[in-house]
Formats: sequence, C-alpha cells, structure tokens
Amino acid sequence: MAGPDPLAVAEIAAARSRVLSTIAEACRRAGRDPAGVQLVAVSKTVPAVRLEAAIAAGLTVLGENRVQEAETKAPLLAGASWHLIGPLQSNKARRAVELFDVIESVDSAELALRLDRLAGELGRAPLGVYLQVNVDRDEMKAGFLPETLEAEAAELAVLPNLRLLGLMTVGRLMGSAEEARPTFVRLRETSERVRAAVPGLGAGLSMGMSDDYAVAVEEGATAVRVGRALFGARQVG
Repeated sequence: MAGPDPLAVAEIAAARSRVLSTIAEACRRAGRDPAGVQLVAVSKTVPAVRLEAAIAAGLTVLGENRVQEAETKAPLLAGASWHLIGPLQSNKARRAVELFDVIESVDSAELALRLDRLAGELGRAPLGVYLQVNVDRDEMKAGFLPETLEAEAAELAVLPNLRLLGLMTVGRLMGSAEEARPTFVRLRETSERVRAAVPGLGAGLSMGMSDDYAVAVEEGATAVRVGRALFGARQVG
C-alpha cells in the first residue's frame, strides 16, 4: 500500500479522540484511571487500506471476528496487535494461534486445551486469552456458565502455554445502554468471586461495544470492543 490517506487518518483520529473522551468521562464517574481501559478497534469488514489509516491514527489494537478475514489483512499491516473477538472453530485454532496476539473468545475448556497445545507447538507461549462467560445464560450465546467457571478456571490456570487475562462476555442486544448494565455487573462479580479462588485468573474484563461501552467502563471494563463509533456503519455484503 502507498501509505495512509491523510484525510482518512484525520477522520479516524477524531473518532478515536471522541471515544477516548467518553471512556475518560466514564472513568471519572467511576473513580477509575482511564489508562486502565484498552480500546480494541473492531475491524470486521473494514478494508486494509482504511485500517492502515486507523493504525496511523493511533488505533493499534484491532479486533477481528473471523480468522479468515484476519488472514487477508494482517500481512498487509504493520504496527498493530490483533485480538480474535468472534467465535473460534476448532479447525481454525492453529491458524488463530499463528495470527492473533490475544484470543478473547475461549468459550470452553476443550478449546482452551487445544490452544494451549498449539501455543506450545508453534512457539506462541504464553498466549493471552480471555474466558468467554455466558453470564446471562442466553441460549443463543456460547461460553462458560458462571456456576461452573470456578472449577474449570482452576484447571485452565495451570496450563503452561496460556495466560488467562480475564473474562469476556457478549452482551444481549438491548434497547438502551443502561439495560446492559446488569450483564456487566454480573461479569464483574463473577470475576471477583472466581479470582478469589483461582489466583491464576487475571483481572481483565472485556465487555462493552459501541452502544454501551461507557456503561461497561463504569462497571469495571478493562477492554472495550468498539467498531461503529470509530469506523461508522459496518459494510455488509
């Protein structure tokens, strides 16, 4: 690529500034340090040329939903770290370990064991992961259940090639940001409970997206996954 378009860089930098200001204001309300919140720019369907501008604008942590899409972009872009934030099929696990710096969507012990083995084989240890928790017990969502997480996390925390950064959840689609607050509270409380018994589980909380990330930050999010507020409406097709 010839280099980022200055107008695109300026546009995305302005959007980034707005999002960071919203995070900072939410941190002020919650008595938190904004430095404790990582902005993951959701780059699903965003073309590589626009992501080149995003990186130049300071968005250096990119979140992709699909391994296949990341495969086409990552080789073209320097200066970014990549998070997998969408579901991971077992047959894509090897490629995911090769491509991604963090896998946020570890939704079962079986997947964690596979990733641990692959991270060791591929020289990617320790691979940072989040355990995805279905705190709302939504039948349409994957993830560990809160009532079994403690026992499962204790087994996973001793795996030699994974670093359990914390917990992640995919919230329900709500009519307002405030309606999402109970989900974020449940994830934070689950984290506090499980970490008291499993010291190897990190304190990270990946929760909140474009519609509700300010509320998520108020409730303790350490990573927010924001796409539309940075890049505009998602391209489809």
